[in-house]
Amino acid sequence: MTYSRLFCVAALLILAACASPSKRFDRQAAELGFDKQEALGDGFIHTLFKNQVSKGSSQLHVYLGGDGTPWLGGKFIALDPTPRDPVALRLMALDDNPSVYLGRPCYHGRYNTPACTPLLWTYQRYSSAVVNSMAVVIEKLLQSGGYQDLVMVGFSGGGGLAMLLAPKLPQTRQVVTLAGNLDIEAWTELHDYDPLKGSINPSLQAPLDATIQQYHLAGGEDQNIPPWMVEAAVEKQPNGQFITFEDFGHGCCWEEIWRSMLQCLAESCEWSHQQSAAVSAHP
Repeated sequence: MTYSRLFCVAALLILAACASPSKRFDRQAAELGFDKQEALGDGFIHTLFKNQVSKGSSQLHVYLGGDGTPWLGGKFIALDPTPRDPVALRLMALDDNPSVYLGRPCYHGRYNTPACTPLLWTYQRYSSAVVNSMAVVIEKLLQSGGYQDLVMVGFSGGGGLAMLLAPKLPQTRQVVTLAGNLDIEAWTELHDYDPLKGSINPSLQAPLDATIQQYHLAGGEDQNIPPWMVEAAVEKQPNGQFITFEDFGHGCCWEEIWRSMLQCLAESCEWSHQQSAAVSAHP
């Protein structure tokens, strides 16, 4: 290989490594076969990704990702907070139901739009402005698709948002959180982070309606959002199942159980501890 060709290859590798989180996210979404679209919420334009399924359904699955990287090194505000590890996106790739990954305000390269301020992905990442705008988009998706029922799936911070969104959307039938940040006050105290002033704490809200089935999954090895934190929040819910997978961490290994979980949702089942133990025993 000539020096010039080596230089070109090296330059391409550097450019790939330097691609923004939103660009990397878009690339992964395209590789998974998702359509990138945009929708207007309450004062914000949201990026969303839709799967392509042929089967008809009266039910829509909405996936909500984690907080991403609001801060760099815990000191500097990130310009692009879009998740680097799109766990929720990969879960949606396993879902044969009509599904949408809904991005948050100011994520996915929209940080420099007029309505955006760094507060919305740092301290106010769970604020009423964020929740209300996402609720508007979901309502539009339900109406445009003729869907009667809604299932929300939230990973990490997306789990907290799912709990905040559910009361605003009467079509909600099921909520699933994976390593969900359901008590932001306990979480900031655990990690000695600054309080998320301007955010709504899901744990301090009224319990969800008992008709909404809730499945709250936690990883036994999760050091970011440990199981005890999730369990304490779930105890306040009238129809919530708390399920621990002992060998799972924060971002690993939710894809292993997701098809089984989707089947469970379809049957409105109760996930047994024996099932989670069996998964942990066979990685």
